[in-house]
Amino acid sequence: MKKKLFCFCAIFVIYFSEAQESYNINGETITLKTEVDGHLDLLWNVIDNQYRYFIRTSDNTITELTNTRNDEGDYQEEYKTTLANATNGAISAAKVNLTLPSLITYIETYNKQQDAGFTSTHPKNKLDLRLAIFGGITNSPFVNNPDNAITPVFGAELEVAQDKEQPRHSGFLQLRHVFKDEDKFPYETTELSLGYRYRFFSNDKFNIFADVKAATLNISKATVVRVDEDDNPYLETAFDVPFVFGLGVDFKISDRGFVTFGYNQLFAAFLDNQDNFSTDFTIGYRFKL
Repeated sequence: MKKKLFCFCAIFVIYFSEAQESYNINGETITLKTEVDGHLDLLWNVIDNQYRYFIRTSDNTITELTNTRNDEGDYQEEYKTTLANATNGAISAAKVNLTLPSLITYIETYNKQQDAGFTSTHPKNKLDLRLAIFGGITNSPFVNNPDNAITPVFGAELEVAQDKEQPRHSGFLQLRHVFKDEDKFPYETTELSLGYRYRFFSNDKFNIFADVKAATLNISKATVVRVDEDDNPYLETAFDVPFVFGLGVDFKISDRGFVTFGYNQLFAAFLDNQDNFSTDFTIGYRFKL
Protein backbone atom coordinates (compact mmCIF):
# COMPACT_ATOMS: atom_id res chain seq x y z
CA MET A 1 0.00 0.00 0.00
CA LYS A 2 2.79 2.37 0.91
CA LYS A 3 4.52 1.77 -2.42
CA LYS A 4 1.32 2.55 -4.29
CA LEU A 5 0.87 5.76 -2.35
CA PHE A 6 4.47 6.68 -2.96
CA CYS A 7 4.05 6.19 -6.69
CA PHE A 8 0.84 8.19 -6.66
CA CYS A 9 2.71 11.09 -5.08
CA ALA A 10 5.03 11.17 -8.05
CA ILE A 11 2.87 14.14 -9.02
CA PHE A 12 5.51 16.13 -7.22
CA VAL A 13 7.89 15.49 -10.04
CA ILE A 14 6.39 17.49 -12.91
CA TYR A 15 8.10 17.72 -16.25
CA PHE A 16 7.09 20.35 -18.81
CA SER A 17 7.93 19.42 -22.37
CA GLU A 18 8.77 22.12 -24.90
CA ALA A 19 7.95 22.13 -28.60
CA GLN A 20 10.68 20.37 -30.54
CA GLU A 21 11.42 20.07 -34.22
CA SER A 22 13.98 18.18 -36.28
CA TYR A 23 16.47 20.05 -38.48
CA ASN A 24 19.12 18.98 -40.95
CA ILE A 25 22.25 20.96 -40.13
CA ASN A 26 25.46 20.26 -42.04
CA GLY A 27 24.23 16.77 -42.87
CA GLU A 28 23.25 15.99 -39.27
CA THR A 29 19.60 15.53 -38.26
CA ILE A 30 19.10 17.21 -34.89
CA THR A 31 15.98 17.68 -32.76
CA LEU A 32 15.99 21.13 -31.17
CA LYS A 33 13.84 23.21 -28.84
CA THR A 34 13.05 26.82 -29.71
CA GLU A 35 13.90 28.82 -26.60
CA VAL A 36 13.70 32.36 -28.03
CA ASP A 37 11.60 33.27 -31.05
CA GLY A 38 12.18 36.70 -32.57
CA HIS A 39 14.37 38.59 -35.01
CA LEU A 40 17.10 36.18 -33.90
CA ASP A 41 16.08 32.74 -32.60
CA LEU A 42 17.81 30.56 -30.02
CA LEU A 43 17.53 26.77 -30.34
CA TRP A 44 19.11 24.11 -28.16
CA ASN A 45 18.99 20.57 -26.81
CA VAL A 46 21.04 18.04 -24.89
CA ILE A 47 22.52 15.62 -27.43
CA ASP A 48 24.68 12.70 -26.30
CA ASN A 49 24.90 14.28 -22.81
CA GLN A 50 26.21 17.52 -24.30
CA TYR A 51 24.47 20.89 -24.39
CA ARG A 52 24.38 22.27 -27.92
CA TYR A 53 23.17 25.74 -28.85
CA PHE A 54 22.16 27.20 -32.22
CA ILE A 55 20.95 30.53 -33.55
CA ARG A 56 18.56 31.04 -36.45
CA THR A 57 18.62 34.32 -38.38
CA SER A 58 15.73 35.96 -40.21
CA ASP A 59 16.77 34.27 -43.49
CA ASN A 60 16.28 30.86 -41.73
CA THR A 61 20.02 30.11 -41.55
CA ILE A 62 20.90 27.96 -38.53
CA THR A 63 24.42 28.18 -37.10
CA GLU A 64 25.81 26.29 -34.13
CA LEU A 65 27.46 28.19 -31.28
CA THR A 66 30.75 26.47 -30.50
CA ASN A 67 33.56 26.81 -28.01
CA THR A 68 36.37 24.45 -29.01
CA ARG A 69 39.83 24.10 -27.50
CA ASN A 70 43.16 24.52 -29.26
CA ASP A 71 46.19 22.25 -28.86
CA GLU A 72 47.17 24.09 -25.68
CA GLY A 73 43.74 23.46 -24.16
CA ASP A 74 42.55 27.07 -24.35
CA TYR A 75 38.94 27.78 -25.28
CA GLN A 76 38.55 29.61 -28.60
CA GLU A 77 35.09 31.10 -27.88
CA GLU A 78 33.99 31.00 -31.51
CA TYR A 79 30.37 31.53 -30.39
CA LYS A 80 31.13 35.15 -29.50
CA THR A 81 32.20 35.88 -33.07
CA THR A 82 29.12 34.05 -34.39
CA LEU A 83 26.84 36.16 -32.19
CA ALA A 84 28.61 39.40 -33.11
CA ASN A 85 28.25 38.61 -36.83
CA ALA A 86 24.59 37.64 -36.47
CA THR A 87 23.76 40.89 -34.64
CA ASN A 88 26.03 43.03 -36.85
CA GLY A 89 27.81 44.15 -33.71
CA ALA A 90 24.66 45.84 -32.33
CA ILE A 91 25.54 44.68 -28.82
CA SER A 92 28.81 43.32 -27.51
CA ALA A 93 29.11 39.56 -27.04
CA ALA A 94 32.33 39.84 -25.06
CA LYS A 95 30.75 38.91 -21.72
CA VAL A 96 28.33 36.26 -22.99
CA ASN A 97 28.77 32.76 -21.59
CA LEU A 98 27.87 29.62 -23.50
CA THR A 99 25.02 28.83 -21.10
CA LEU A 100 21.28 28.94 -21.64
CA PRO A 101 20.52 31.86 -19.25
CA SER A 102 23.35 34.00 -20.65
CA LEU A 103 22.38 33.32 -24.28
CA ILE A 104 18.71 34.04 -23.57
CA THR A 105 19.57 37.41 -22.03
CA TYR A 106 21.84 38.39 -24.91
CA ILE A 107 19.47 37.34 -27.72
CA GLU A 108 16.36 38.82 -26.10
CA THR A 109 18.21 42.11 -25.55
CA TYR A 110 19.07 42.17 -29.25
CA ASN A 111 15.51 41.29 -30.27
CA LYS A 112 14.13 44.15 -28.17
CA GLN A 113 16.47 46.54 -29.98
CA GLN A 114 15.27 45.31 -33.36
CA ASP A 115 11.56 45.13 -32.52
CA ALA A 116 9.94 47.42 -29.94
CA GLY A 117 7.01 45.02 -29.77
CA PHE A 118 9.14 42.00 -28.82
CA THR A 119 7.99 40.42 -25.56
CA SER A 120 10.28 38.27 -23.48
CA THR A 121 9.04 34.79 -22.67
CA HIS A 122 11.46 34.62 -19.75
CA PRO A 123 10.31 37.35 -17.37
CA LYS A 124 12.30 37.76 -14.19
CA ASN A 125 9.83 36.75 -11.52
CA LYS A 126 10.01 38.26 -8.07
CA LEU A 127 9.52 36.14 -4.99
CA ASP A 128 6.18 35.91 -3.25
CA LEU A 129 6.48 35.39 0.51
CA ARG A 130 3.53 33.93 2.41
CA LEU A 131 3.26 33.45 6.17
CA ALA A 132 0.86 30.92 7.69
CA ILE A 133 -0.22 30.42 11.29
CA PHE A 134 -2.02 27.15 12.06
CA GLY A 135 -3.24 24.81 14.75
CA GLY A 136 -4.87 21.41 14.99
CA ILE A 137 -4.54 17.87 16.29
CA THR A 138 -2.17 14.99 15.67
CA ASN A 139 -1.58 11.42 16.74
CA SER A 140 2.15 11.67 15.90
CA PRO A 141 1.89 8.67 13.54
CA PHE A 142 5.64 8.10 13.24
CA VAL A 143 6.16 7.83 17.02
CA ASN A 144 5.34 4.83 19.22
CA ASN A 145 1.84 5.72 20.44
CA PRO A 146 0.18 2.51 21.75
CA ASP A 147 -3.16 4.15 22.58
CA ASN A 148 -3.21 6.25 19.40
CA ALA A 149 -3.66 9.31 21.60
CA ILE A 150 -4.37 12.67 19.99
CA THR A 151 -2.69 15.87 21.17
CA PRO A 152 -2.72 19.54 20.05
CA VAL A 153 -0.29 20.95 17.51
CA PHE A 154 0.42 24.59 16.61
CA GLY A 155 2.90 26.16 14.25
CA ALA A 156 3.95 28.72 11.67
CA GLU A 157 5.26 28.49 8.12
CA LEU A 158 7.10 30.72 5.69
CA GLU A 159 6.38 29.85 2.04
CA VAL A 160 8.36 31.12 -0.96
CA ALA A 161 6.85 31.07 -4.47
CA GLN A 162 7.00 32.96 -7.75
CA ASP A 163 5.24 36.30 -7.59
CA LYS A 164 2.33 35.54 -9.87
CA GLU A 165 -1.41 35.06 -9.48
CA GLN A 166 -1.48 31.28 -9.19
CA PRO A 167 1.99 29.84 -8.55
CA ARG A 168 2.23 26.08 -8.94
CA HIS A 169 5.51 25.42 -7.17
CA SER A 170 6.82 26.68 -3.84
CA GLY A 171 9.18 25.86 -1.03
CA PHE A 172 8.51 26.28 2.65
CA LEU A 173 10.16 26.42 6.06
CA GLN A 174 7.85 25.20 8.79
CA LEU A 175 8.03 25.27 12.58
CA ARG A 176 5.48 23.27 14.59
CA HIS A 177 5.12 22.15 18.18
CA VAL A 178 3.24 19.07 19.34
CA PHE A 179 1.99 19.26 22.93
CA LYS A 180 1.92 16.31 25.31
CA ASP A 181 -0.88 14.72 27.30
CA GLU A 182 0.56 13.77 30.70
CA ASP A 183 -1.92 10.92 31.19
CA LYS A 184 -2.35 9.45 27.70
CA PHE A 185 0.77 10.38 25.73
CA PRO A 186 3.66 12.09 27.59
CA TYR A 187 5.49 13.07 24.43
CA GLU A 188 6.10 16.49 22.88
CA THR A 189 8.31 17.72 20.10
CA THR A 190 9.33 20.87 18.29
CA GLU A 191 9.96 20.29 14.61
CA LEU A 192 11.71 22.48 12.04
CA SER A 193 11.21 21.23 8.49
CA LEU A 194 12.12 22.19 4.93
CA GLY A 195 9.79 21.14 2.15
CA TYR A 196 8.27 21.51 -1.31
CA ARG A 197 4.64 22.15 -2.30
CA TYR A 198 2.87 21.61 -5.62
CA ARG A 199 -0.58 23.06 -6.32
CA PHE A 200 -2.09 20.57 -8.78
CA PHE A 201 -5.47 22.37 -8.94
CA SER A 202 -5.87 26.12 -8.78
CA ASN A 203 -8.50 28.71 -9.63
CA ASP A 204 -9.58 32.15 -8.42
CA LYS A 205 -11.35 30.79 -5.30
CA PHE A 206 -9.23 27.93 -3.98
CA ASN A 207 -6.30 25.64 -4.70
CA ILE A 208 -5.51 22.05 -3.78
CA PHE A 209 -1.94 21.07 -3.09
CA ALA A 210 0.32 18.23 -2.08
CA ASP A 211 3.51 18.78 -0.16
CA VAL A 212 6.53 16.88 1.04
CA LYS A 213 8.84 17.55 3.94
CA ALA A 214 12.27 16.65 2.66
CA ALA A 215 14.28 17.36 5.82
CA THR A 216 13.24 17.63 9.47
CA LEU A 217 14.92 18.49 12.76
CA ASN A 218 13.02 17.33 15.84
CA ILE A 219 13.74 18.23 19.45
CA SER A 220 11.59 15.80 21.41
CA LYS A 221 10.80 15.30 25.08
CA ALA A 222 9.24 12.12 26.44
CA THR A 223 8.81 10.25 29.71
CA VAL A 224 10.28 6.76 29.86
CA VAL A 225 8.89 4.24 32.32
CA ARG A 226 11.61 2.21 34.03
CA VAL A 227 11.01 -0.73 36.38
CA ASP A 228 12.01 0.02 40.02
CA GLU A 229 13.15 3.51 39.03
CA ASP A 230 11.67 6.95 38.88
CA ASP A 231 10.02 7.98 35.64
CA ASN A 232 12.27 10.62 34.14
CA PRO A 233 11.78 12.74 31.04
CA TYR A 234 14.52 12.78 28.45
CA LEU A 235 15.36 15.05 25.52
CA GLU A 236 16.26 13.76 22.09
CA THR A 237 17.34 15.65 18.99
CA ALA A 238 17.00 13.93 15.62
CA PHE A 239 17.70 15.06 12.06
CA ASP A 240 15.97 13.05 9.33
CA VAL A 241 15.39 13.09 5.58
CA PRO A 242 12.01 11.31 5.80
CA PHE A 243 10.07 12.65 2.77
CA VAL A 244 6.79 13.03 4.65
CA PHE A 245 3.78 13.61 2.36
CA GLY A 246 0.59 15.54 3.01
CA LEU A 247 -2.37 17.22 1.30
CA GLY A 248 -4.07 20.56 1.76
CA VAL A 249 -6.38 23.22 0.38
CA ASP A 250 -6.31 27.03 0.49
CA PHE A 251 -9.55 29.02 0.26
CA LYS A 252 -9.07 32.61 -0.89
CA ILE A 253 -10.92 35.11 1.34
CA SER A 254 -9.20 38.32 0.21
CA ASP A 255 -6.62 39.55 -2.27
CA ARG A 256 -3.85 38.67 0.17
CA GLY A 257 -5.32 36.08 2.52
CA PHE A 258 -6.34 32.41 2.55
CA VAL A 259 -7.91 30.02 5.04
CA THR A 260 -5.79 26.88 4.82
CA PHE A 261 -6.62 23.27 5.75
CA GLY A 262 -4.05 20.49 5.95
CA TYR A 263 -4.16 16.71 6.22
CA ASN A 264 -0.57 16.04 7.19
CA GLN A 265 1.84 13.17 7.75
CA LEU A 266 -0.09 10.75 5.54
CA PHE A 267 2.98 8.60 5.07
CA ALA A 268 6.74 8.87 4.75
CA ALA A 269 9.15 7.24 2.36
CA PHE A 270 11.70 6.50 5.07
CA LEU A 271 9.71 6.36 8.33
CA ASP A 272 7.28 3.73 9.65
CA ASN A 273 3.85 4.83 10.82
CA GLN A 274 3.98 2.64 13.95
CA ASP A 275 0.64 1.01 12.94
CA ASN A 276 -1.28 4.26 13.47
CA PHE A 277 -2.64 5.86 10.31
CA SER A 278 -2.36 9.62 10.33
CA THR A 279 -4.82 11.70 12.33
CA ASP A 280 -3.04 14.99 11.75
CA PHE A 281 -5.35 17.85 10.78
CA THR A 282 -4.64 21.56 10.87
CA ILE A 283 -6.47 24.77 10.04
CA GLY A 284 -4.91 28.18 9.75
CA TYR A 285 -4.58 31.48 7.97
CA ARG A 286 -2.08 32.13 5.16
CA PHE A 287 -1.36 35.63 3.94
CA LYS A 288 0.99 37.37 1.52
CA LEU A 289 3.71 39.52 3.07
